[in-house]
Amino acid sequence: MRREIQQRCVMLGEYILRTGATVRQAARVFEMSKSSVHKDVHERLKNVHPGLYEEVEEILRYHHAVRHIRGGAATRRRWRLIREEKRKRTGVPYD
Repeated sequence: MRREIQQRCVMLGEYILRTGATVRQAARVFEMSKSSVHKDVHERLKNVHPGLYEEVEEILRYHHAVRHIRGGAATRRRWRLIREEKRKRTGVPYD
């Protein structure tokens, strides 16, 4: 594996560990695809830095475990905004 890829894996792992970021959040910060971030922290980091891999994997397992809760909260926010917009447009309460 090339040296710069190894360094990128460690940088991603340290960032996720320091901030508790999700794969998508890390991908945005590092301007990479989430597939590349996922491959770096799930596959490559294990060979490059096993200790860091274990710590990052714990954070990513947590995000995986709560993703259904975040999805429900996002849907709830979306529908609340839709109802508020309809109230503003029509003046009629919509519940």
